[in-house]
Amino acid sequence: MAFGLPGFIHRKKALWRSFSGIKEAALKSTTIPKGYIAVYVGEDQKKRYVVPLSYLNEPTFQELLSMAEEEFGYNHPMGGLTIPCREDIFIDITSQFN
Repeated sequence: MAFGLPGFIHRKKALWRSFSGIKEAALKSTTIPKGYIAVYVGEDQKKRYVVPLSYLNEPTFQELLSMAEEEFGYNHPMGGLTIPCREDIFIDITSQFN
């Protein structure tokens, strides 16, 4: 009695490759390149941005950090730096740094 094991093994390998691709994508989404920091921006819904560490030297970015300190102290619930401002304001401010 012969079973279609070669086909089964082939499908299993293809499924394993797709799962490993999902795992790699998940790792990439949580990895932050050297010289960058993750910040979460928004009032209600927080969106994650990865910005260069050089932004920490910018006076307007430092003001945003002061806002974050006033609202959250040093306990950031998202696990990264959380900035409580509107997303469009954050984009306008950071676009001036380049």
